[in-house]
Amino acid sequence: MKNLNALAISISVLGGLATYLALGPLSGIYLIWAAFVAWGAFFALGADVPALQKLIICGIFGALVAWLVAVIILGIPLAGPLGLPLWAALVVGAGVVVVVLAANVSALATIPATVFGFASTFAYLLQTPDVLNLGVLLSATLKNSLAVVPLSIVVGAMFGLLSARWGAAMTKQ
Repeated sequence: MKNLNALAISISVLGGLATYLALGPLSGIYLIWAAFVAWGAFFALGADVPALQKLIICGIFGALVAWLVAVIILGIPLAGPLGLPLWAALVVGAGVVVVVLAANVSALATIPATVFGFASTFAYLLQTPDVLNLGVLLSATLKNSLAVVPLSIVVGAMFGLLSARWGAAMTKQ
């Protein structure tokens, strides 16, 4: 079977399963859209074990930096005097400096994967009602972006690896 056909089968079946789990028995445990972002990133990074490692480490690091940025924006009361747009821009800019300079550490050198984690965190925080507040950000719950986004990245990365291996198995003669 052609590789593309095999991947069409493995990704579609596993994508359906991932969606079912996210909307059904594991609802609230992981975010299907963040898992799909990680799944695509896995393939973009090479669809192999090193890609899996880079994605998980850097994606979680990006989520951690974004969480810290959100905590600083909300926890240090400069949004009033500076205005929220300027204060948020300054803190996000500082977070991006951290992301880029952290790439000097070989384990954190895959900047795109870090950005996917950062962006997924802010997508969750800005689009989900009642989660962009210090009470939730500092809680030990799955509403906290520091828990649900990294978990979603790991789930998506693992589905990516599984779909790549299943697709490869279907292409062997």
